[in-house]
Amino acid sequence: MRFLSYKAGDRETWGAIVGNGVVDLRAAFGGRFESLAAYIGSSEYGRRGELKLAQPELLLSDIQFLPVIPRPEKICCMVRNYLDHHNEVVASGLKVELSKFPPIFLRVWRSTTAHGQPIVRPAESDSLDWEGELAIIIGTPGRRIPESNALSHIAGYSIFNDASVREWQFHAKQIASGKNFQNTGGFGPWMVSADEIPDPENLKLQTRLNGEIVQSSDTSHHIFKIPQIINYCSTIFDLVAGDVITTGTPAGVGWSQKPPRFMKAGDVVEVEIEKIGTLRNPVIDG
Repeated sequence: MRFLSYKAGDRETWGAIVGNGVVDLRAAFGGRFESLAAYIGSSEYGRRGELKLAQPELLLSDIQFLPVIPRPEKICCMVRNYLDHHNEVVASGLKVELSKFPPIFLRVWRSTTAHGQPIVRPAESDSLDWEGELAIIIGTPGRRIPESNALSHIAGYSIFNDASVREWQFHAKQIASGKNFQNTGGFGPWMVSADEIPDPENLKLQTRLNGEIVQSSDTSHHIFKIPQIINYCSTIFDLVAGDVITTGTPAGVGWSQKPPRFMKAGDVVEVEIEKIGTLRNPVIDG
């Protein structure tokens, strides 16, 4: 099933997509689960198949999407997790080596923006770049999760555009400054439950800028596989329901082109992942 967070009028809520409509599950559960994160961490999530019989109250065209998990405790992001992207970074002149361990950084939730909502190019830079990625959403909490059991902790999958302000990313060896400008990370449009994607390491991924394909790959090219990433992150900290892990981007980012190419106001960027859908964001100046 597909689950999402959204606004109906002035009210924030969450629900499931049935046909072309949306079922308000916050209302259906009588307010027992204030957020999608609370629901996917509960035993009720295991009975989600029953929701397919629910009748939608609104059409998708009638809602405003929110980031799938609007305020996750953690957004843990992978760096250079496709070999072709690592190689294009090296070819650009940066001296980086393949890591022995999953290289990660954290994003804050205020840096995200929803499907259909703008990615904001900050006034401090004109080097806003795209990075289409598969996103994992944790359902079952855990610490030191073994790789053999890691997939069972996933509630579902979504799409992330880890848009990056490149010159700020390169201010220091730690790249997080270029990854956390407000409203730069597209996240959505929804979460597809994990039972509908039994093999997340075999999904086609494509990023388009104004309809032009700029990235085309599939998740089988991950250097560090999803169980390894979950094991590593959960060794550092508890993973809780609603935590988001993004799995890295393939080659084709604008910064690696000669001359470099970046997003500007008026552009539209789309990230499409097989079996999930398409995340679409216009670009505006902030």
